[in-house]
Amino acid sequence: MEYIGAIFGDEIKKAVISNPAKKSSEIKKAAITLKNIGGREKYQIETFTEKQVFHKNIEKADIAAEAERLMTEYGFRQLDAWSADSAYTLKISKKGKAGLSKRRLREQSAAPAEGNNRKKKYILDTGAEIPPLVDLGVLTKDGHVVSAMYDKYRQINRFAEIIDDMLGDDPPRELNVVDFGCGKSYLTFVVYYYLTQVKGINANISGLDLKADVIEKCGRLAEKYGYENLNFSVGDINGYEPEQKPDMVITLHACDTATDYALYNAVSWGAERIISVPCCQHELNGRIKTDELSALTDYGLIKERFSALATDAIRGKLLEYMGYKVQMLEFVDFSHSPKNLLIRAVKRNVPKAKREVALKRAKALIKEFNFDPTLYRLLVK
Repeated sequence: MEYIGAIFGDEIKKAVISNPAKKSSEIKKAAITLKNIGGREKYQIETFTEKQVFHKNIEKADIAAEAERLMTEYGFRQLDAWSADSAYTLKISKKGKAGLSKRRLREQSAAPAEGNNRKKKYILDTGAEIPPLVDLGVLTKDGHVVSAMYDKYRQINRFAEIIDDMLGDDPPRELNVVDFGCGKSYLTFVVYYYLTQVKGINANISGLDLKADVIEKCGRLAEKYGYENLNFSVGDINGYEPEQKPDMVITLHACDTATDYALYNAVSWGAERIISVPCCQHELNGRIKTDELSALTDYGLIKERFSALATDAIRGKLLEYMGYKVQMLEFVDFSHSPKNLLIRAVKRNVPKAKREVALKRAKALIKEFNFDPTLYRLLVK
């Protein structure tokens, strides 16, 4: 495929190989990202199966051959790629005919205009050196947003805005943060940068995850960036004991009841601020049962979505019962991720009567649908 060589002749920042010819293909798609690995620029390839993701690092000189191998071996019909100023789309027809299109991207130092020709001001403004976002491919080395990564840039800024609102007009001078299920941690690194470099807070952040290889990599990056008070360790959400009382607990996409244990720990420690983006709420879906409102359970898709919403509604009311002011926010546009609900909770002096009302409402929902949620068992029973 001579087109692939032409594409990667430009310095590609990110590429996605997709649309396998056979639905039964073992590899469903592949993502290619230019990263700084061990002090050198290399391409990291992520190949996605139905349930797993595999990583492989490739020298820049070899990436065209590797991309061609993936396209040929697994019968992929599309390759999308982005450099700093161009976007490429390669499509292969069912008959094997290849067609390449290229369009020019306009590099911008701020976000696109949003209404009345005004440009939105972002908390993580462009022009600043933010090493984690450079390595992620969101920013260029001189601080400009890579055009193809504006969605990711907006998502990251939205998260920073949510934290900024929690800190208020008089932010603390010191802050101890625990990030449960930190994963690859690009948001953890951004949170550390924002708290220390933008807000001037003496922040200590501990990232926790079950994957030892991920934690090892995150530790190396923290050392590379000089983030002295950002530490990572391997561990389970359930039973984790921090060295010092957390002021803020973050849990993003902790699967199913792992979110409940993270919230329980946060409440038990008396954390003043909680940010949670739940994921894979399967627990209640397996137990839901109702006679009067069976229209919500007769259709599998509606039953699944309602169970997820009910799960988070109960979590919210239980946090209110424990003395938190709770908000349910949209983290990213629904078109970008179906997991777009974020729970933001701030410890307040909530009157006992109001707390009891919250518990009553949680219990009513639990009773109506025969639920037995983990967080309720941990906090109330």
